[in-house]
Amino acid sequence: MVVVSWIIIFFFGKLSIKKYLPASVLILLVEKLHAAHGKKNKWWIFYNKPKSYLYGEFPYQIGPFLMLALWTLKKTYGDFKPFILLNAAISAFFSFPLTYMAKQIKYYRLHRVNHIQMFFYFFYKAFLLYGFQYVIERGFSKEE
Repeated sequence: MVVVSWIIIFFFGKLSIKKYLPASVLILLVEKLHAAHGKKNKWWIFYNKPKSYLYGEFPYQIGPFLMLALWTLKKTYGDFKPFILLNAAISAFFSFPLTYMAKQIKYYRLHRVNHIQMFFYFFYKAFLLYGFQYVIERGFSKEE
């Protein structure tokens, strides 16, 4: 999952990575905090009961989550409506079919949240990501 996600970085270009990586890393940190809170409150349960940090949410966070944040910013930043629509589609994919498949293969299952709550758990971060990028770009343009 991580390796496949990171393959797309070769299609970004140095300028895009430099431009969008700070906001993507900030949203990754937000996701790490929220995932720790969700795990503590048993919003989801991993079947393998991972004790190591390298299992559970971590591969998702450094793989698809980070790369999709970079990709959505690169493709749609500057046009808010497509940005939100694309993030809604991605959040829906992770909340519904991917979560269902994860349960079928006994990777994880939702416990104290339902699929719609999981959708909003992912989706609201799109607004934060866009805001982070806006503030970062605004800050850099003031310095120049």
